[in-house]
Amino acid sequence: MSGLAGPDATSVVSDPAEASSVHARGFFGTVEGSTLTLDRFESVYLGETHRLNLVDARGRTMDWPTLFRSATRADPTFGVRYVVYRDLRQRGYVVRVSPPPVSFAVLPRGGILHKTPSKYWVEAQSERVPFDLARLADLADRAQGAKKSLLLALVDEESDLTYYKVRRPAPSGALEPTRLDHAAVGWLSGDRVVVFESDAVEALGRSQSYGSRIGDRLEVSLLEADHLRALGQLEVRDARSGRVVTPESFLRRARRLEAGFDDRRAAYRALRERRLVVKTGFKYGAHFRAYPRNPERAHARYLIRAVHADHRAPWPEIAGGVRVAQGVRKEFLIASVSEGAPVRFLSLERVRP
Repeated sequence: MSGLAGPDATSVVSDPAEASSVHARGFFGTVEGSTLTLDRFESVYLGETHRLNLVDARGRTMDWPTLFRSATRADPTFGVRYVVYRDLRQRGYVVRVSPPPVSFAVLPRGGILHKTPSKYWVEAQSERVPFDLARLADLADRAQGAKKSLLLALVDEESDLTYYKVRRPAPSGALEPTRLDHAAVGWLSGDRVVVFESDAVEALGRSQSYGSRIGDRLEVSLLEADHLRALGQLEVRDARSGRVVTPESFLRRARRLEAGFDDRRAAYRALRERRLVVKTGFKYGAHFRAYPRNPERAHARYLIRAVHADHRAPWPEIAGGVRVAQGVRKEFLIASVSEGAPVRFLSLERVRP
């Protein structure tokens, strides 16, 4: 079978029988009358797999390297995106170039073009493109609105592929909140607050899973102390002077000790409001781990990193977080914090489509 290739590696199959045959075996191209038009991904793929011989306007056969170079001249991102297109095709999917905001629309296996709705939106990019939370969150919102599963296909420097399923989750737990009948006293020393009152240690430490019980005392983090103070469950005093620490003074101290405290604070409160038990994620390289109920009766379900909504980072940093989370059977969430707006969450899960 043969087709006429254009300078941008798109091509046309004019013979009606050949056009029908090419289209039928994988739903390649767009049929217009008796002519089949192939985009550059389809042309290069069919050329590479020896299913179509392409000639230029002078009737000369175009070898595959020439065709590939023509495609990369027409589209500087072609090389990266073709790795993804080729992989999906070889996995048996019908893949179509998608209008913005994503690279490809992918039908479920066995799907029929124009009859079966696409299952996936696939965004293909190089690992060298920074992780951009705002853009990825926008893509997840659009995919959810269109009832599609969003896949991010990352191509590394060796042209290996990693797929991530990206979605907007609604993390929630089932912790039953209880309240003390009076505010306990917490003593601020260094970067933590210590509670000695036995009833408060029992209620806050065991029932509500705040802090760590060490002997007869309860040690809570600055985030936990801040949250309990806001709930009226804790009065914070300076361990040296015995004086009450005002909320403003407490926050100034926390911000000096910890960069990004405000982002973590917002995420912590949002998770607690969702009835989750929130503990440090330090051991896993995350900000938090979250449990659906008391950790004595449940495993952590999530590992969470709290960042500002405009966060950008090198992809290896994010990929490492996802890998660790899945290695310990937890879901990796990014808590997106924006001033004046509710905290929203983004889930990334490494998958094999």
